[in-house]
Amino acid sequence: MRFTKFLALTSLAVVPLLVSCGSSIKTLSKSDIKFNQSREFVSLAPPSAALLSAAAKKPKDKHSMPIYTFGERNRVVRTTAYTCSEDDHLIYGSKNATGTNLRFSEKVRSVAADWSFYPVGTVFRIKGMSQLFVVDDYGSALAGTGTLDLYQPCKNTMNGWGRRNVEISVVQWGSFKRSAEILRSRTAFPHCRQMLANITRQRPDLASVASR
Repeated sequence: MRFTKFLALTSLAVVPLLVSCGSSIKTLSKSDIKFNQSREFVSLAPPSAALLSAAAKKPKDKHSMPIYTFGERNRVVRTTAYTCSEDDHLIYGSKNATGTNLRFSEKVRSVAADWSFYPVGTVFRIKGMSQLFVVDDYGSALAGTGTLDLYQPCKNTMNGWGRRNVEISVVQWGSFKRSAEILRSRTAFPHCRQMLANITRQRPDLASVASR
């Protein structure tokens, strides 16, 4: 599966990483992960009734989830989870689609998304959780949907998250230009072509960037 400037992003590089695939950097023990994950599941708050009511009136994607207009910051979204030890991610190891390390810590965590829905560098929070989530990855199964795929350090925590609908609030939108710059060299892959085409449909001014 698979940064515009956010005032905290300049400091993210020094945040300790937790990556279980091909990295020797460890900041949490397995027992810590299990405890923290269990605590997160208990504290995770459901989406508000008002947001659910508004979502019911919106057009839906293939997962019957609401499609939001760009700029709407409070959303009900479908989330899934992945880890870098899955068969389809082994080739990428601990790297995300931007070429940097996948992140999982008490402060910041990596997320994969369709970059035409959530451009690279988008930062959001999940209601009931304290971490910042940053879109720095994408995946073929996400193309054409608003699903957010949360990076997890191992299969146990991936399976523990499973699939759940949550309320998010976007803290900072990412960059469509940066997304197009990355995707334009990867159009041999159908999902990258699809994301790039949808970006330029929304932002015709980026057509020249996409075709360079």
